[in-house]
Amino acid sequence: MFGKKVKEEGTMLTPLEIENKKFSKQMMNGYHVDEVDEFLDILTADYEKLYKENAESREKLEQLTQDVSHYKTIENTLQSTLMMAQSTAEEVKNVARQQAEQIINDAQANARQEIVNLEQEILLKKKELEDAQKQFDIYKAKMESLLISQLEILKDINKD
Repeated sequence: MFGKKVKEEGTMLTPLEIENKKFSKQMMNGYHVDEVDEFLDILTADYEKLYKENAESREKLEQLTQDVSHYKTIENTLQSTLMMAQSTAEEVKNVARQQAEQIINDAQANARQEIVNLEQEILLKKKELEDAQKQFDIYKAKMESLLISQLEILKDINKD
């Protein structure tokens, strides 16, 4: 590139390297030294500006790459958290549904048992009522018999 020294591909000359570059002088048909120096000064200033902008751009790119990586990590964490939350919500819903079904089944079983108990109590009360009616009929028959016997006694007393 410049004389014997060849730059590696992909590396840039530094502004200092441009500024310190010396050209060998030729006796004949050489360039005017002041013009070359003036041109190199302008080139060095422009190149220094571009070199700094390039360095800043690389730093920004590196920072942005780190930020993107950081945000991707956060995104992955959030996605995983969201999936876990959805899974947990589904599990909670399933448990709640099972508990609700169990409560309904228990309530139905209790209701059936209550019905059986009430039917038994109704049968018991009917039997008690029948027994009371039989006792009343027996009592009524005894009273009737007593009254008839008392009436007979009165009739006998009146005859005498």
